[in-house]
Amino acid sequence: MLTERYDALVEAGTIRPDAAQRAALALFAPIYAYLAKPAPKAGGLRGLLARRKPDPAPGLYLWGGVGRGKSMLMDLFVATLDDIPKRRVHFHAFMQEIHSGMHAARKRGVEDALAPVADAVAQEVRLLAFDEMQITDITDAMIVGRLFERLMAAGVVIVTTSNRVPDDLYKNGLNRALFVPFIEMIKTRMTVHALQSETDYRQHRLAGAQVWFAPADSAARAEMARFWEELTGHDPGKPLVLKVKGRDVVIPRAHNGVGWARFWDLCGQPLGPADYLALAEALRVLMIEDIPYLTVSNYNEAKRFVTLIDTLYEARVRLIASAASEPEQLYTEGAGSFEFERTASRLREMQGAEWGAE
Repeated sequence: MLTERYDALVEAGTIRPDAAQRAALALFAPIYAYLAKPAPKAGGLRGLLARRKPDPAPGLYLWGGVGRGKSMLMDLFVATLDDIPKRRVHFHAFMQEIHSGMHAARKRGVEDALAPVADAVAQEVRLLAFDEMQITDITDAMIVGRLFERLMAAGVVIVTTSNRVPDDLYKNGLNRALFVPFIEMIKTRMTVHALQSETDYRQHRLAGAQVWFAPADSAARAEMARFWEELTGHDPGKPLVLKVKGRDVVIPRAHNGVGWARFWDLCGQPLGPADYLALAEALRVLMIEDIPYLTVSNYNEAKRFVTLIDTLYEARVRLIASAASEPEQLYTEGAGSFEFERTASRLREMQGAEWGAE
């Protein structure tokens, strides 16, 4: 069924034929076979109290470069599951839900706060599909192993995409030695596959396209909306909340590594380098709307904007923006205008056809 749907999309011209993508479709066959069986009987945590130990739930870790089609294949697979209880969610958003559930459990006096949260998830779904799995927060690193182990033991199938090979997850992170057993669990309990398509389809859509729109009027917004529809496959998107040192960094709309926010969402808040770094790690394309003229009256916001652009530049994040004017005309006088010349130069470079292709 999955292969037929993929071929139909190719035939319709919706996607381009890609040998690496089509070969990866076979990886979903064991998952189909597992989900076709009756769900493990509940007994506290589903299946743990059953007399016969259930077959281990298969899993798939699909990794590779940005724009190779990982999320598209996962979404195509999820769409074929019909009535099977399932959930497709961005990894960061899911982990925020887990943390919130654990906080509530602790307030009730539960000693092992993760257990009831994981059990509740296991009762609701048979498959979890995570997009953009990456570990940047130590609190995530310390619980994700137990979380996955408990979900798998309950018979929940986990499929995830990532830009990183498992061995590079939480690389150089604090107390990483405590995280290494989780990496080994991924490699032994899940099928790990590198999607080695030679084409970056997201970059292909952006190559040569106008990505800076000035002034920020209705025409600019229409072009931004067109980019969103094309890059996300017409998904409405959901807020993405990143926890950074106890703060919430909120991207109002995000899907499949693409985020859309207003200038004031990102630069009108007391955010700093660590916040913008987390944002750059979570997104590969950032759409910023309504960048204003920058003057002494919004000097703090201008400084944050400079920090944001520097971070996006270093991380090679693709930028699509609407602004009051062209980069060189945004900040022409007052304190900080001289320093902004470098930012304007970077903004101009980031509009290049090959930006972010590395």
